[in-house]
Amino acid sequence: MKLTDQEKSMLQGEQGRAKARAMDLLVRYGEALGAERLVETNNVAGAFNASTPSVRELAKKGFDAVYSELNLDSPEIVEVPHMVANTCQLITGIDNERWRIQGISEDLADQQKQAEAYFGRRGINMFATCTPYQVGNVPVKGEHCAWMESSAVVYCNSVLGARTNTEGKESTGAAALTGRIPYWGYHVTENRRGTHLVEVELDVDDIMDWGLLGYYLGEIVDDEIPVLTGRCHQPSLIKLKHFGAAAASSGGVEMYHIPEVTPEARSIEEAFGGNAIKDTLQYGAAERRIAYENLNCATDRNVDFVMLGCPHNSIDQVSLIASLLEGRKISLNTQLWVHTPRALREVADRNGYTSIIGEAGGVVMSDTCPAISRHMPRGTKVVATDSAKQAHYLPAITGVSAWFGSVRDCIEAALTGRWNGGLA
Repeated sequence: MKLTDQEKSMLQGEQGRAKARAMDLLVRYGEALGAERLVETNNVAGAFNASTPSVRELAKKGFDAVYSELNLDSPEIVEVPHMVANTCQLITGIDNERWRIQGISEDLADQQKQAEAYFGRRGINMFATCTPYQVGNVPVKGEHCAWMESSAVVYCNSVLGARTNTEGKESTGAAALTGRIPYWGYHVTENRRGTHLVEVELDVDDIMDWGLLGYYLGEIVDDEIPVLTGRCHQPSLIKLKHFGAAAASSGGVEMYHIPEVTPEARSIEEAFGGNAIKDTLQYGAAERRIAYENLNCATDRNVDFVMLGCPHNSIDQVSLIASLLEGRKISLNTQLWVHTPRALREVADRNGYTSIIGEAGGVVMSDTCPAISRHMPRGTKVVATDSAKQAHYLPAITGVSAWFGSVRDCIEAALTGRWNGGLA
């Protein structure tokens, strides 16, 4: 791997042991990937926390030890300096205010707060969300980033036109200290061109249908790049958020194009960039039905738990939920958790949405989600959610069964304790 003089200086320890360990990791990582060089980045989104029980013993050695082992893959404990790149914390396992409702122990909640104080002083911005682009981290087209979190990565590449691969705790930890990441994959223009043409033959407009479309395509194209054409109504941030999350869950989609919508595809020809089309897929009523049936693994219509907000809800989504709950009460047999970024929960508080949801019997949570925390209300067997991602992961992670549907379907399930959703 070719290194600049600045990169060699870091690797040789001239700028401290932490940067030396970070550069050592990046060089090993880049060589394993076949990257010829590193690229500068000033935008890192990673996981810098101590919110799991497995970190307890490590945290007793101090948070330098936590960062060294978990974020640098370093057998040596190094003193961690201030971050070089603009860096933010992604979603964690604990809501700092509502950890008791999650069923988190007090000592683990305290450990997480101590970790946040440590990382925050070193320049890691505590956004604590899987949607950093909703609360201020919005890279521009062509900007090289180092992001974790599959739903964030596909949004970053596709909707914003910035450039990142799906990174890990170690590579983002090293990137934050060096401002470097291997130049490969989606950092390279030639690798960002479409592979599959998708002809959408029925109207895809609401959030649920964007989730179903994403889930179906992920299963078909795996980790390649679909180009959508046809009856896709002008999508919003919310719809593209759910579409990308679903495609990244059922497959490994890190990028897609929608001509005249996404920034690198003014036309189908530009989306493919001279690449031959590997396959042309049709998405119609039959494919929509397949995606819906694959997501809905539950048979028991009695719902214990309703989860809304994966990826984290926008303030518009929280507003809609509040409007559907106002003046009503959820079933005594069902619990409702609504997830949104910490910064947006403050807006929801000020707007009165949190109070409306609370008066109905629901809880507005931040910083986490059930798939990340592995925590749900005690005794949960059946979940209802508007998130294809949660419907995909929760059965495998926790053994529950899941219903997937629209926000209105899920609110109705919360109010009645029964699932009555379905395809229109």
